[in-house]
Amino acid sequence: MSLAKNLSLDEIESPLTTILNDGDPEQKREEIRRYFHSTFSTYEKLFEVLKSDEAYFTRADPLRHPLIFYWGHTAVFFINKLVLGKHLPERLDPFLERTCAVGVDEMSWDDLNEAHYEWPTVQTVTDYRNKVREVIDQLITDMPIDLPISWDSPFWIIMMGIEHERIHLETSSVLIRQLPLDQVQTHPAWPICTEDHDAPSNELIDVKGGMVKIGKDRNSGLYGWDNEYGLYESDVADFSAAKYLVSNREYLKFVEDGGYENKAFWTDEGWNWATYENRGMPRFWRKNDAGDYQLRCMLEEIPMPWSWPVETNYLEAKAFCNWKAEKIGKSVRLPTEEEWYRLLDVSKTPDVTEWDQAPGNINLEVAASSVPVDTFEFGGGFYDILGNVWQHTETPISGLPGFQVHPLYDDFSTPTFDTKHNIIKGGSWIATGNETTRDSRYAFRRHFYQHAGFRYFESDAPVVINDDRYETDPDVVPYCEQQYGPDALGLDNFSERIAQICLDRLGDRPRGKAMEIGCKTGRTCFELAVGFEKVTGFDPTARTIRIGVEMVDKGYTQWETPMEGELVEYRQQHLKDLGLEASRGKVEFLQADLSNMKSIYQGYDLILVNNLLERSYQPENFLKTVHERLNPRGLLVIACTNDWSTDCTEKEHWLGGYKDPTGESVFTRDTLQRILGDHFSEKSDPVDVPFTLRKTARKFEHYVSELTFWERK
Repeated sequence: MSLAKNLSLDEIESPLTTILNDGDPEQKREEIRRYFHSTFSTYEKLFEVLKSDEAYFTRADPLRHPLIFYWGHTAVFFINKLVLGKHLPERLDPFLERTCAVGVDEMSWDDLNEAHYEWPTVQTVTDYRNKVREVIDQLITDMPIDLPISWDSPFWIIMMGIEHERIHLETSSVLIRQLPLDQVQTHPAWPICTEDHDAPSNELIDVKGGMVKIGKDRNSGLYGWDNEYGLYESDVADFSAAKYLVSNREYLKFVEDGGYENKAFWTDEGWNWATYENRGMPRFWRKNDAGDYQLRCMLEEIPMPWSWPVETNYLEAKAFCNWKAEKIGKSVRLPTEEEWYRLLDVSKTPDVTEWDQAPGNINLEVAASSVPVDTFEFGGGFYDILGNVWQHTETPISGLPGFQVHPLYDDFSTPTFDTKHNIIKGGSWIATGNETTRDSRYAFRRHFYQHAGFRYFESDAPVVINDDRYETDPDVVPYCEQQYGPDALGLDNFSERIAQICLDRLGDRPRGKAMEIGCKTGRTCFELAVGFEKVTGFDPTARTIRIGVEMVDKGYTQWETPMEGELVEYRQQHLKDLGLEASRGKVEFLQADLSNMKSIYQGYDLILVNNLLERSYQPENFLKTVHERLNPRGLLVIACTNDWSTDCTEKEHWLGGYKDPTGESVFTRDTLQRILGDHFSEKSDPVDVPFTLRKTARKFEHYVSELTFWERK
């Protein structure tokens, strides 16, 4: 249509995501450089719509950080990952690189408590972004490059940072859309569509079922997030699908029919949300003083464009489908992920590598808003298979068979594998990079707003959702087994034992707040909470923290433990059966980097460092300031295996296990005494506590942790 020709985002360059397994290496280097700068500049162009510094510090969404966090977050991400991967020798700004590190989803470990933040100025972050741009450009110049670029290549980390920033280009635009209008301004780089007309009547089109394949292998030429890899095959039954995305006009019928007041159309979760919000219409809908509907776009409010797709969360989309099913007497629902892929296949929609230009309102090639739902026709008579708005599905995200986490970003996907995050498909007008690819798999909580709408399907095939999953992550299961599993070798439970030792050694000291850093799956925190008013568990790995969060939320967790070969046993453990039910309300879990931890975490009567020093890249950073976190007479307990390895810690940062320049042996306890001596007194001799990590029924890793005890002077 002419619309695609008349609208453009002239100030923004949106190259497609880079092919990583083909071409000349030096040309590929320059292609990645261009992709990086385009991404960095487009993100900065988005923030030009903020009128003043005040907008950076306004909480647009109570469940998200203010925009100052996201202004720094995407740049910080590059540096944190490159430091973790040992491709940068030192940090640029440790304060920013911890303050703006974590905050993608509204999970417990995202630490959204504003009291925990000292936000930098806008200029400070802007200057930092300029430094990061220079550093990354120089790395692109200097690093060796070989094709194909795979997971273990330093250029994969650069691509990871680029694609991560493109995700936040979209999520930040949603937050900007929720700011007060007087804090934003229109901008020539972000023109909205001016087209509207009578919304077309929707209809169901029959689709023949068939086999679908989801997932890609490691030889794919495109960058991918961990949840995209693997292979899942499914034989999809016949179904019918709506010709168009649901328009604002079509959704209005649900609103006017009292859909938001009728509990029968909503899931329990949805009804709780709808009654809490008490809006009676989608979040971006408004009514002016005359009672006319308006639509809040990213930067302005306009008269309701009835032909544009409605934007809802999953809960509203689900309620509409239930209402529609009652109206037409058919089994109407949202598609599963498999059904969406079947629709993609039958419409013969090409993947991004085959595009000359975007086939729909996607990749910032058309408008900085939605367009009418009958603008872009795809195969089979359907419209907007890709683009305009994301499309909600019935499917909670989980790993595909063969799923593995990337070692430098182990918490990208696994925190969402909780059956509470549903997959969205198809991309929106501001979806770029990896988001535009066939294999992309993104998911948000069901009450969450993105630039997302839906297409309804009609099918009698059941939607099968496993709502009681077992943990299978091979890096997490051994800690589930160690902390919550049965005694295997006649040893005391390590978590219970060290918690009891800590409580015994406290004596008559105050017992207000305790910190455990290196909490893994959380058992020690619950044990400490027996004697403390509040316990906070910190760990660098969100994959393990999630088990503790699950214990707080549900009171139990469950996992599969390998026995031999392909045989497993299924375990379940309840806090009440451990006598720890009363601890649930006193424990919280947060993600933190011991080597670069926020100074705001202070006022503790006990700090337990649980076998984490030897797994940190600069453990002395924590030890040099730990006295500032403890109250007077507070107790610091360090559990350490003294197992120093360059896999985790460069040798120059080892605390022990080496010869000094005079040829004398340096042990970990010697270094602890040297670093801590000015502010602590060592209270007693060390205590050895053995523990095991179970790999199979007959295979264990055996360790002995040395516990040392230090009282703040």
